[in-house]
Amino acid sequence: MTHASHLRVRRAARSVVLSEAGRILLFRFELTDRPPLCVTTGGECEPEESFSEGARRELFEETGLSPQNMGDEIARTTPQFVTVEGEPVQADERYFLVRTGDETISTAHHTELEKRVMTSHRWFDLRELMDWPEDIFPTNLNEIVASASDRSLP
Repeated sequence: MTHASHLRVRRAARSVVLSEAGRILLFRFELTDRPPLCVTTGGECEPEESFSEGARRELFEETGLSPQNMGDEIARTTPQFVTVEGEPVQADERYFLVRTGDETISTAHHTELEKRVMTSHRWFDLRELMDWPEDIFPTNLNEIVASASDRSLP
C-alpha cells in the first residue's frame, strides 16, 4: 500500500449493533476483485458531520434502525485499505455501540453502491466470529465488543 502520508484520510463512523440476545449484526460484502468479507454497519462521514452524526445516518440508511440514544464511542481504528471504489485510504474509523431489541433490518435506504456490494446481512453469535471462514472487519471486533459490553468471550 502507498505510504500513509500520501493517502487521503477517510473519516468513517461505524456501529457495533448488538441485539438483546447478544448477537451482532454484520453485512456481507461481495466485491469482484477480492474475497467476501463481513463488516459492521457504517461508512464515510459527510464533510460537515461529526462521527456520531455519521454513525446515526449510516445506521439508518443501512438498517432502518434509528435509536434514540446512539451509544458511546467505544473504539477507534486507523487502518489503511482500498475502498470499494478502488481508492487507497488512511482511515480514521470510530465505532459506536448500539443496542437494539429488534433484529428486523430494512435495507430500503441502501444506495446503489450498497445494493451492489452489500449482498446480505446476518446476526452472529459472538462465538461464531472466532471461527468464521470469511474475513471480518474490523479484525479485532470480538475484543471491541468484549471491552464495550464487559462480556468475557470463551
